[in-house]
Order: sequence, then structure tokens, then C-alpha cells
Amino acid sequence: MAQSFASPASFRSQGRGDLARVGVAVCHGFTGSPVSMRAWSEHLADAGFAVNMPLLAGHGTSWQELSKTPWEHWYRDFEAAYLELAARCDTVFVAGMSMGGALALRVAALHPVAGIAVVNPGLTFDDPRAKYSGLLKHVIKSVPAIGDDIKVPGISEGAYTRTPVAAVHELSQLFTDTISLLPRITAPTVVFRSTVDHVVPDSSLEILQQRIGSTDVQVISLENSYHVATVDNDAPLIFSESADFFRRNLHAI
Repeated sequence: MAQSFASPASFRSQGRGDLARVGVAVCHGFTGSPVSMRAWSEHLADAGFAVNMPLLAGHGTSWQELSKTPWEHWYRDFEAAYLELAARCDTVFVAGMSMGGALALRVAALHPVAGIAVVNPGLTFDDPRAKYSGLLKHVIKSVPAIGDDIKVPGISEGAYTRTPVAAVHELSQLFTDTISLLPRITAPTVVFRSTVDHVVPDSSLEILQQRIGSTDVQVISLENSYHVATVDNDAPLIFSESADFFRRNLHAI
């Protein structure tokens, strides 16, 4: 049986040392929980960054609860985490995985972030049925889970066992909205992209590269991980490279 290795609770830390007033808002993915981002958050906190990782509305409870949650509430929770850091830090970065990547990009389009680090960010769907989710949600309540696309055996991200179709419809609206805002993003961006991802298609990265307003976009390939790369083989690479990226861009704004 797959085992989660951390708590699904939110995570918050004060900065310390030279990075005491440098914050990173971290966001988990769709149907998942902070379990998938806990080790990354703790690594950044150990390095001295102030970190704020919320549990998004509708997550960490039940898929039925998620089915009743509008995407604006997911964004509200992550934006609040960013704003809390902005109130106590001089510099704030955003980071996210999958849907959390989309939310991080949306915050970056609407607020002055110093940089963006995203892992397999979602902006498009691999399943063609997703485009009909607005209709299907009235007929089909849920479909099999999309979670735990992890190459390392025995690890779980703490995702729901079912995916609510109504929430997929909300996710599609978030994606559409975020894509429209990409030209407004000017902050330096690093994208960690798994070469094998069974959840988010390559078209997400292609749209990001085509539409984003930033002229500083770096893509780092993850050769030994699947979608939930933050708990997979390449996690140490993500942790170290993102921390270095944040340090290099302390004065990007």
C-alpha cells in the first residue's frame, strides 16, 4: 500500500538569517494536498526562506466537498498566502505544482512577485473529455483518480481516490483564465518538466512558453520522475535548483 510521508496540513515558517525577509508561497495541486509539497517547503524553510503553503479549499477533506468548490476559492486561498508573506517580507516568490503551478502563475500576473518556480504546471488537459465536463458533471459525479503519478514505488501524495467531474469543469475555467493572463507575467520563471508525465500534457508547457510575457524562462528537464515530481526521484534537484533560482533573483522586481 502506498504511504504518505507527511501531514496534509498547511505549512508556515518564519524566515531567518540573510533570507529572513524573503518569502516563498507554495501551492499543491488539484485533488492533492500539502503532502506533495511538504518536503520542498521544509527544504526552503531550512535554507532560511519564509514559507507559506496553504491547504486549498475543497482539498484535504473529501472529493464530494471539492465538487462543490469554485476555482476562485482555490485562488483566494493561495493569493491570501502570498499576501500574508508580502505583508512581512521585502521579496516574495511563488511556487506550485500542476494546478498549483497555474495558481502561482495567476498570482504572478496580478501581483509583483520576484520570480516563479513551477513543477509540471497545468494549463491544458490530456483527457479530451475534459472539454465536456460542464455537461458531464450533471450525469457523472466522479471518475477514477488522477493522483499518485509517481515513479518511486510506495509513495502517495495524499490525493483523493476519485476526481469530481464538477471540479474538472472548475479547473478548466481556471486554466482558461490563467492562459489569458500569461502575457502580463514578467517575472523570471523556472519550469521543472518531467520527460514522462501521465497527467499534464506537453501542450501546457508549449502554451506557457508561447504566451508568457517574461523574457527569462528556464526549463529544467526531470529525467527520472513522473507528474508528482516533488516526491519523486528528482525532488532533490527541484529543491536545490529552485532555492538557487530564488537567491539569484532576490532583486528581480
